[in-house]
Order: sequence, then C-alpha cells, then structure tokens
Amino acid sequence: MPKIIDHDQRRREIIEVAKQLIIEGGFDAATMRSIAAAAGFANGALKRYFPSKDSIVAATFQSVLAEMSERMGDTDPALSSQESLRHYVEAALPLDEYRIASARVLLALWEYSVANAELAELYRAHLASWRSRLAERIAAVRGHGEPEDAPEVTALASEIISTSIGANVTSLMYPDGSLIPEHQAYVHRLMRHITR
Repeated sequence: MPKIIDHDQRRREIIEVAKQLIIEGGFDAATMRSIAAAAGFANGALKRYFPSKDSIVAATFQSVLAEMSERMGDTDPALSSQESLRHYVEAALPLDEYRIASARVLLALWEYSVANAELAELYRAHLASWRSRLAERIAAVRGHGEPEDAPEVTALASEIISTSIGANVTSLMYPDGSLIPEHQAYVHRLMRHITR
C-alpha cells in the first residue's frame, strides 16, 4: 500500500526550512537548491509543492504574518482591557528569541514584497487590521466609544506600530536580545501614558 503524503504538512515543513535558512543567512541563502537539500528533497521535488522560489517566498511571508496575527490575537478573554492591550503591544515586539528570529525573516522578505503587488497588498491589509485592533484596545482602556470617535487613539495606534516596526528592525543588530529590557520599559511607559 502506497504511503499517504500530507501535502499541506509538507508545504508547512518547506516553509519552516525556508524561514530557518533566511534566519541563518538572509534572503539569498534560501535558494530552491538549499531549501530542497535542507528539507531532504531531491532538487526537483520541491516543484510538487511550490513551482518556484517566488511561491515559497510568498508562502513564507504569509506564514510569518499569520503567526504574528495569531500571537497578537491569542489573548485570554478573562484579561482586563489594560492587560489585553499590554499583551497585544508586547506580541509585536522582539521580546524573545523566537520573535527576534521572526523579525529577521519578515524584514528579509519586506524588500521582496515591495516589488510584488500581491504581497505588498497583503502587508498593507495586515497593517490596517493591526492598527484597527490596536485602536479598539486603546479606546477600551481609555473608556472611549469607537476609536474613530477619538483621532488621538488612531494616532497613538499608528505610533505604537511604528515603534514596534523600528524595534524589530533594530533587533537585527542585537540578535542576542540585549534590547529586550528597553522594549519592556517602552511598554511600561506606554501603559502609564495610556492609563493616566
């Protein structure tokens, strides 16, 4: 009886290999040949799952964005509005080894996504959703109605996103996590500012 292959699982494994290669050597390290070798495939076997490097890159980019969204949305419903906001802000910051590595992958793929209209739109949609959900949480903490009723809430959400992106970029130069205390201090100051 022939072995049943879970093609979706294989695709996920290939994406994880691509992420690891990007973490270790940057975007150029993730060639079709290196991905196939690291995944234990014959050179042409990847084409069953991904027809080109572009398709692997697109799937990897989508995977990193989905993981980020999941991490931010993974909150305990029993949390207070302040705790929920803190969790949401911290989820996007490079506060551990895994998130620093994820930032490396995402940032390596940004340049590629700029030249790919579909991926650029995907990232813009991610940013819009991030801003909207963040503004909702800020408004809940501040006791506002809807975020659009308070322009400063949306402005603050945009500021937090810019700070998070900057922290992720900076983490590339400090992969040892030495900036984590600074990022944690930022969250503490931010929460004091929002709740006063």
